[in-house]
Amino acid sequence: MSDEVTDSVTTTIDWPVFILSGGFLMLFVATAVFDIEFLSATVSQAFGGATQMFGAYWQVLMLLTFVIALGVAASGSGRARLGNLSEPDISTYKWVAIIMCTLLAGGGVFWAAAEPMAHFINSPPLFGVESSSPAAVYPALAQSYMHWGFLAWSILGSLTAIIFMYLHYDKGLPLKPRILLYPVFGEVVLHGWLGALIDAACVVAVISGTVGPIGFLGLQVSFGLSELFGISDSYSTQLAIIVGLIVIYTISAVSGVTRGIQILSSFNIVLAIGLMVFILIAGPTAFIFDSFIQSTGLLLTEFIPMATYRADVGWLNGWTVFFWGWFIGYGPLMAMFIARISRGRTIRQLIITLSLTAPLVTYFWFTIVGGTGIAFELADVGVISGPYAESGMPAALLAITQQLPWGFLISVLFLVLTTIFVATTGDSMTYTVSMVMTGTDNPPTALRVFWGIMMGVLAAILISIGSGGVSALQSFIVVTAVPVSLILMPSLWNAPKMARQMAVEQGLI
Repeated sequence: MSDEVTDSVTTTIDWPVFILSGGFLMLFVATAVFDIEFLSATVSQAFGGATQMFGAYWQVLMLLTFVIALGVAASGSGRARLGNLSEPDISTYKWVAIIMCTLLAGGGVFWAAAEPMAHFINSPPLFGVESSSPAAVYPALAQSYMHWGFLAWSILGSLTAIIFMYLHYDKGLPLKPRILLYPVFGEVVLHGWLGALIDAACVVAVISGTVGPIGFLGLQVSFGLSELFGISDSYSTQLAIIVGLIVIYTISAVSGVTRGIQILSSFNIVLAIGLMVFILIAGPTAFIFDSFIQSTGLLLTEFIPMATYRADVGWLNGWTVFFWGWFIGYGPLMAMFIARISRGRTIRQLIITLSLTAPLVTYFWFTIVGGTGIAFELADVGVISGPYAESGMPAALLAITQQLPWGFLISVLFLVLTTIFVATTGDSMTYTVSMVMTGTDNPPTALRVFWGIMMGVLAAILISIGSGGVSALQSFIVVTAVPVSLILMPSLWNAPKMARQMAVEQGLI
């Protein structure tokens, strides 16, 4: 199936949303170029205000989304088919591959290496164990699971995807974030400034969250090439990496969901599985399995206390609330993309895959990468924590891979894996931002090219002034999560209603 190209770009683009989102991003980058200190201070202050005022609400929103989604899946409504199709239009393997690569993204490699190590050498306060001790292993992994698991995956496309699919494919409303509030405001939200502001806020949030990884990929791969091949870790190297990435994900986005995006995702899943199997065989096999089982058990027994923890607000805002803001910011557009690729699936299939299966796979992946790093650290103190403390996430990953047999080759393959992970997020978000601009699930090619290049150019400009520019934009997604979280809230009760309505219309209940 090939994507159709809309004949007239000028008549399909929502110019108010385009100007609001594009104009804001241009202003942000211009401010970064002229006065990065002022921008960083402003974003930092706004970040602090957002986490202080909305952190507790975000924790409740994340938890309720997961619990209610499971309830919908378990109910009779779970049998309803989504997207006005009687059977899926994408095979299960390709569907799962796209979901895993798009949502796990580049964070699933560098964070998988670094976050368990960070929690191991500075144990989360909830657990009250001695840092860098054997007792700190399972809490470190369990905390990483919490941040990248059930709640994170659920907010990215369970309840909200149901609303998008019902209102767009069944009722014919435009495929835009604003329709999440259609049950609240009715026709008013479909036209005028309110709808434009809703769409623009969601676009700015997701571009902030995507440009950041693109920029960091340039920095991280450049560091890796310097360590492995002696190539200069300079801006020219970083720029070349970003240009190459732009070419990959823009071509993929232009070719469409069922071609480029699916091909990249399928390749990366094969590569990831190959690396997992290799580490399981060549790495600390027993430690990995023991840690996965124990840490998953610890997560389940401490799930509610971890999800609702508020005792150490400073630690919480730097970790859990930061991640919740990040994932909430991605929420609406990720859900739109999930809606685009999930036609013909049942609600139960969607929620179980997204909210249960994908998180469990993520846990095992984090144990294989991060757990292996902890095992090496226990055996030789400082071998992983030293490089991590000195040079950050990319150093942690390379320190782990270089301890393995064939460390050089494995390190190179992990850099390839990370690059394609970021590319799959870049192409899917390029595609989805273009969907927002048109309200259709097959946006014009020219629009996809524009947004693909735009995100890469923004990243290139921001890293030209140092990592502070990218960090500021990455932190800004937490600020944008404030309005986006309010947009997501009505899905808690509207999604179950629409799921039931679909089941009634399909004669299932």
